[in-house]
Amino acid sequence: MLLEIITPEKNLFEGEVSSVTLPGVSGEFAILNNHAPIVASLQSGKIRIVDSSNKKEEFAINSGVVEMKSNKIIVLAD
Repeated sequence: MLLEIITPEKNLFEGEVSSVTLPGVSGEFAILNNHAPIVASLQSGKIRIVDSSNKKEEFAINSGVVEMKSNKIIVLAD
């Protein structure tokens, strides 16, 4: 699935991933391939991704929103 992490300053990440773990307002949650469509608010924490070659990366955010639709995830973060 395709992931984009966008901040007001720059695009932090764009690429294919196998999983994304996000700091939701109601708790941490993960999005996997073919996840149901979702829109959720994010709180301060770390976005953890595993890309298609099993490489792991982390990005710290203060807040944001995520949308998952048709295997495309867009994170607008601050």
